[in-house]
Amino acid sequence: MKITRLDHFVLTTEHLDECLNFYSDVLGMDIDRNNNRYALRFGKQKINIHTRKAEFLPAARYPQCGSLDICLVIDEPIEAVYQELKSKGVALETGIVERNGAMGRMKSIYLRDPDGNLIELCMYEETD
Repeated sequence: MKITRLDHFVLTTEHLDECLNFYSDVLGMDIDRNNNRYALRFGKQKINIHTRKAEFLPAARYPQCGSLDICLVIDEPIEAVYQELKSKGVALETGIVERNGAMGRMKSIYLRDPDGNLIELCMYEETD
């Protein structure tokens, strides 16, 4: 077996409207509303949104609001993203920091969504 990419993951929220607004207005994801189900789409991935623990089965054994720590790759200069977040009044956990990701050196910014999940936005450094 060989895993090739992440398709989706589930985020459980206690603050549906704030959650959808954060991921769409702040992070630019598209909201997919269908039959009282919600998803956030970006690239070829999506985040399924649940408003109750184990809303759809099977589910994680211990779903918790605010327990995610995820890293999302951006495709524009991190400095521009930092300025955009500041101009939107987003509270940041860090400024621009250097990290090591799955594909090497990157620069990251950390922030939190309305449920307290830690969101890392990163841009990979170009290699010569």
